[in-house]
Amino acid sequence: MTTLIDRPNTALLVVDVQNDVMASSIESDAVVSRIAELITRARASSVPVVWVQHSSEQLVPESTGWQYVPELTRDESEPLIHKTFGDSFEETELESVLAELAVGALVVAGAQTDFCIRSTLHGALARGYDATLVSDAHTTEDLSEWGAPPPTQVIAHTNLYWNNQRAPGRTTGAVRAEDIRFDQ
Repeated sequence: MTTLIDRPNTALLVVDVQNDVMASSIESDAVVSRIAELITRARASSVPVVWVQHSSEQLVPESTGWQYVPELTRDESEPLIHKTFGDSFEETELESVLAELAVGALVVAGAQTDFCIRSTLHGALARGYDATLVSDAHTTEDLSEWGAPPPTQVIAHTNLYWNNQRAPGRTTGAVRAEDIRFDQ
């Protein structure tokens, strides 16, 4: 269990499911569909949904490409974290938002697997959170022309190593969307 004191709650963290990010990612329609279902289930179980939105030279704030995909709609009551680094905790309000919600466990979905998803998972674990990766609700683009493995292998490898990641007093794992239980 989490090493954070008095933080019994779980939150769904939806990372960078933005138009331009998803446009170049593999299986984005299926991933977005699974994330939409996770959001519905989290809300039905009164589990906080926390949204993360990346900004950069390529993802210019307020541009169409920077916006979340239209299939996902954030409720105005749900926190929105703006970030400029891969790790969603780095120089953001995420930690204070999660503390206010008494969250010690995160369920992470979104994009990009080999950048913001990995960085955020490691950032959460290093800060004392339990961190579950939704194994079939994260994606990335094909960066093989720059020496990266094909995106299906990036995703599979991330699921493999996150399922076997360990830290004292914390839990990790890679779990399929259909097996995520918010009501327990």
